[in-house]
Amino acid sequence: MQRRSFVTSAAAAAAAFTAAPFAARAQALTLHGAVQFNDDHAFNKALLKFEELVRKYYGKPVNFVLHRNSELGLEKQYFEYMAQGKAVDYGIVSPAHMSTFSKAAPFIDAPFLFRDLAHWNKVLDADLLKPIAEEVRRNADVMLIGYAGGGTRNIFANKPLRNLADIKGLKVRVQGAPIWSRTFTAAGMSPTVIAYNEVYNAIQNNVIAAGENEAAGVESMKFFEVAPHLAMTEHAITIRPICFSGKTFAKLPAELQAAVLRAGKEAGAFGRSVESSEDSAKLEALEKAGKLKRVPFADREAMKKLVDPVMAAYAKEIGADAIFDKIVAMK
Repeated sequence: MQRRSFVTSAAAAAAAFTAAPFAARAQALTLHGAVQFNDDHAFNKALLKFEELVRKYYGKPVNFVLHRNSELGLEKQYFEYMAQGKAVDYGIVSPAHMSTFSKAAPFIDAPFLFRDLAHWNKVLDADLLKPIAEEVRRNADVMLIGYAGGGTRNIFANKPLRNLADIKGLKVRVQGAPIWSRTFTAAGMSPTVIAYNEVYNAIQNNVIAAGENEAAGVESMKFFEVAPHLAMTEHAITIRPICFSGKTFAKLPAELQAAVLRAGKEAGAFGRSVESSEDSAKLEALEKAGKLKRVPFADREAMKKLVDPVMAAYAKEIGADAIFDKIVAMK
């Protein structure tokens, strides 16, 4: 089975969106969003909640156009469009895709940063990530207005992986930010960066043997068809910021700006609740249907010990050591 190619060019959409003066568009108050998935995915649910709350808090007509199923490309493109102030006004983007503008951004959901969901929630509630959000705004002119996510990431593979010996030399796809390659290398694997929409075919054609993702991604991208063994490494808990173009935001009426900020924070919390609660349910459903088998991973703590020095060194390298220390110290 071959995965269909996603459309990665948004030139036509960008041209249509930027051709009209903003004043003309502002009359209709139309905002364009983008997401890689359909409405069953937690990201879509969070963005639809964002739209609903903006309308509620603004109290005036606002039109939203949410481009689904990678119609405008992938998250990396969405972030670049928002930075440029064209084609995409809001969307959910993995921090790994912000590394061009902020070395610290991918660190906010790096492997083994959070002990568990309770620790993850406390870090977000304490707003410990604010310095990173400020750096992204300063360098990319993209605002992180809320934090969705909450999925626990595991390794899906074409063979069972139960311990460190099994993952030694494993050819596994990781996200593009350097921290992912460094930590997976430290754990003994052979990581490689491959575009998200090419992972299925790469495993099918034995270019790689595995990838890593949360339940929502495994389900929506059907990775279980080519990699039905899910090693329960629980190596990361996702943070997926709801992003908003700073250039677009600056042109909005003050009342709408306030509504966007309030809605972003609340929609992020909603998205975290949805994804973290759906995570195990999705895996149970896939396993019950015979599409996937969860494989206990015995060496998670040993894997973490291998990764910890790399995390500490990387945090210092990118100037995020103060944030890292606060996250580690959070009880």
